[in-house]
Amino acid sequence: MNPDVLDIAAHVRSRLAASAESLGIPTTTFVLDRPKDAAHGDVGLGCFPFAKALGKSPVEIAKELAASVTPDEVIESATAVGPFVNLRYRREALAESVVRGVLEGAAPYGQWAHEDKCVVIDFSSPNIAKPFHVGHLRSTVIGAALRRVYSHCGWRVEGINHLGDWGAQFGKVIVAWRRWGSDEDLERAPMRHMFEIYVRFGQEAPNDPSLQEEASAAFRALESGDDNEERAIWRRLREVSLKAFQGPYTRLCVEFDHVTGESFYEDKMKATVRQIEEAGITTLSEGALVVEVDGMPPCILRKTDGTTIYATRDLAGLFYRRDTYGFDRALYVVGAEQRLHFRQLRAVLERLGWPQAAQVEHIDFGLILFHNPDTGRWEKGKTRDGNAIFLSEVLDEAVANARRIIEDKNPELADKEAVAEAIGVSAIVFNDLKNSRVKDVKFDWEEMLTFEGETGPYVQYAGARLASILRKAGGAPTGPVAWQALADADSVLLTMLEYGPTLQRVLDKNEPSILTGLTTRLASSIHSYLREHHVLSAEPEIREARLALVAAARKLLDNGLSLLGMTSPEEM
Repeated sequence: MNPDVLDIAAHVRSRLAASAESLGIPTTTFVLDRPKDAAHGDVGLGCFPFAKALGKSPVEIAKELAASVTPDEVIESATAVGPFVNLRYRREALAESVVRGVLEGAAPYGQWAHEDKCVVIDFSSPNIAKPFHVGHLRSTVIGAALRRVYSHCGWRVEGINHLGDWGAQFGKVIVAWRRWGSDEDLERAPMRHMFEIYVRFGQEAPNDPSLQEEASAAFRALESGDDNEERAIWRRLREVSLKAFQGPYTRLCVEFDHVTGESFYEDKMKATVRQIEEAGITTLSEGALVVEVDGMPPCILRKTDGTTIYATRDLAGLFYRRDTYGFDRALYVVGAEQRLHFRQLRAVLERLGWPQAAQVEHIDFGLILFHNPDTGRWEKGKTRDGNAIFLSEVLDEAVANARRIIEDKNPELADKEAVAEAIGVSAIVFNDLKNSRVKDVKFDWEEMLTFEGETGPYVQYAGARLASILRKAGGAPTGPVAWQALADADSVLLTMLEYGPTLQRVLDKNEPSILTGLTTRLASSIHSYLREHHVLSAEPEIREARLALVAAARKLLDNGLSLLGMTSPEEM
């Protein structure tokens, strides 16, 4: 095999395209995938899309195309199976391409070439002075995974934590702090104390109308732009909240390129409203400034009392992000309950004539559900008294459960605390990302921490097994490898070969679960291979080849888990 030919998938695509062109088949709709029946081949092309253009049946087209693809140093055979053209790789070429590609960090396993494309990803976005609760988990881990995958695939990524640090609720927060805030409690347990006084405001307001009046006045003072007492309280609580949020972010391996928040757009909202008014698409409705949108309630820009709402701030944010970043895609990783809001935003942009309107996408997701033993049902996560569940407490419980499992299964494990942290936190991330994001997530401690099935620990254990083999062998081989000795590893190799197409599908659908599924399949194929093939005790030539495969599989599994936001322990 030519040492420069590493991407055999690209080679096959090129050969198919050349053959298709000679037959007059359009190649812009090429979609290659693994056949459902492995006996049919390693990669297949369905010919359905070409039937209408050529005026032939897909079966006839498949026969002609398969006959035109002759074997070479990469392709062993091309056969027609009904309406599909199925190809089989030469095993030596498959092994060298995949293993070398991974170990040498070649794309698509390593960093892809830079593309002149920008994606803005708005995710996490907790509210200042309120707990970072378990409800923020989904936006945080989905958005962080997308940020990593887009970056890996060559996009310029602007990951934004659009903090909820502005709005009428801050009038309530300010009043609650004035009446019941404690410097001592804020120092001891900042988020819990701010949450408790905010809840107290809600409890006492129905019986004390002056509270709401005071809160409205406080927000007007805050929005005035003056450097007043309200601004000082807001600034202090914001800084305390940001410091507290960093704890969960660090544990979840989450990073942002920008932490701005709604307040960042405070001085930009008047200009935004003015631009929309000048476009001639606003009307007054009961004293409020709105934009009428077809089939939906009007989008409110300014309330009757002159204050803005989050729709105004989101529009100001979009104006700023368009002008600053020149995005090709703008993703908002926000729960499904906000679908109407984002439909309204896009409708406003369309009325403004924005060409980028179609690139503003709501990446919605389902709820996190906990089992309620009292009702026997899966319900939205809250404590028995109706309060939100703090995310830090959930992470702590996951790590404690992982620690108990380690004590039971491997009490002599070195650095047990770090491994328990890696297993526990990663189990939560994997559980969130393993299913389609639009589905609700069931928070089942026993299931998510098991070492069997579609779980984080199951995938992590495959990586730990591979790391153990490499330690015992003294590392990966450094000399020439007999690639033909890996002819029996096609299941692992073909799964690894899916890495590039999998990442592309993640981008196409903004769906991290596609990558999570691949890591599970790769872990399964690794476990199966190691059950049937000895590595360290094999004959020298075979041993070296299998060690190269072990090193590549370990590296690729680690890369995939890292993109998802998980760590891959060396020992478990």
